[in-house]
Amino acid sequence: MMADKKVAFYTLGCKLNFSETSTIARNFVSEGFERVDFEEKADVYVINTCSVTDNADKRFKTIVKNALKKNEEAFLIAVGCYAQLKPEELAAVDGVDLVLGATEKFNVTSYINDLTKNNIGEVHSCEITDADFYVGSYSIGDRTRAFLKVQDGCDYKCTYCTIPLARGISRSDTLTNVLENAQEISSKGIKEIVLTGVNIGDYGKGEFGNKKHEHTFLELVKELDKVDGIHRLRISSIEPNLLKDETIDFVSKSDSFVPHFHIPLQSGSDELLKKMKRRYLRETYTNRVAKIKEVMPNACIGVDVIVGFPGETEELFLETYNYLNELDISYLHVFTYSERPNTEAAEMIGIVPKKVRAKRSKMLRGLSAKKRRAFYESQLGNNLTVLFENENKDGYINGFTENYVKVKTPWNPELVNTLHKITLKEIDEDGLVRFDFINDKITI
Repeated sequence: MMADKKVAFYTLGCKLNFSETSTIARNFVSEGFERVDFEEKADVYVINTCSVTDNADKRFKTIVKNALKKNEEAFLIAVGCYAQLKPEELAAVDGVDLVLGATEKFNVTSYINDLTKNNIGEVHSCEITDADFYVGSYSIGDRTRAFLKVQDGCDYKCTYCTIPLARGISRSDTLTNVLENAQEISSKGIKEIVLTGVNIGDYGKGEFGNKKHEHTFLELVKELDKVDGIHRLRISSIEPNLLKDETIDFVSKSDSFVPHFHIPLQSGSDELLKKMKRRYLRETYTNRVAKIKEVMPNACIGVDVIVGFPGETEELFLETYNYLNELDISYLHVFTYSERPNTEAAEMIGIVPKKVRAKRSKMLRGLSAKKRRAFYESQLGNNLTVLFENENKDGYINGFTENYVKVKTPWNPELVNTLHKITLKEIDEDGLVRFDFINDKITI
């Protein structure tokens, strides 16, 4: 029925969304659709939405308009977190035909009878309490690395966050299934896997549809390390209270896990961490960073931080700024707090004016640039391994070292998706690092 029909995808938000978009796309292809780039004319456009920031909500309407410019008769489908939280709102956007919630999105094709446009978007959205089963996902074909989903949902009750409302309870893939997916990725010649989920340190919970744990995150890491053909494994974001010393020690000795951690902090103030209902205080975070640097001095450590949370006075903001300034970290991901419906924080007093939020965000982004530069400088002269990306950017090819230093060299298509030993030489004017090949042979 759908033979010769074209489908295109647009993903907003996190790595987890990218892995899920890839899985949904493979379902379309198995039904006879041809996948094309979002910039091309297609019969169906699928937009995987995000609800983390206001900006992602606003961008949705722009993306819909862009799709309809390419084909005003195209069938438009919204899936993902925002589609679960505000299905009626998305269905009311002009041109949207179908909105699918958290459990329905993996069966998109079964909701399409024909591609006739609807006057108003049709909604299929479960109660989020029904999102208690696990669908494994991984992304391939989009880039040099694959995002492998190992866990979904979250049992934390952070006062600013809608993700538990959008994705449901914490649940995990079976260890067997994760390892099978990893082997499948490896068989396709992909050199790097990034582990992803909502709260991956919680891995094991919900493996049997309940809270019983058969496996832990450390066991997952140890088993993945044995998979043949994967040259690099990268842990994406992991909560500081769930990143254990044993895991850090194992990564430091592993051949395939790389020395790169991304650890959410959100605030350097214990007072605000308590208001956020985070499950740790600043001391835990300090200890995590110290432990990593003790066993992996060249490790890259990224930090998530929120500015402008209710009650963040100038004094408390400076507490965060000064803490991060002193901490041995490599870069920041800065999020400007935005009020989300149905969250505790939205009802809190002490609202920070938007101009103040913007100023603080700018200060922390400046600190991030300084931190990244200092980290890159600390790596000059080191011998590392680079995995090259697949894009020609203004005549250069970029790549990342195992500890996440971004490097550049003149474009050579033969370098795409290959690993090379290099020596870091100097930081270019655009902030990327120039290097020398240790030998000209492709290492892998």
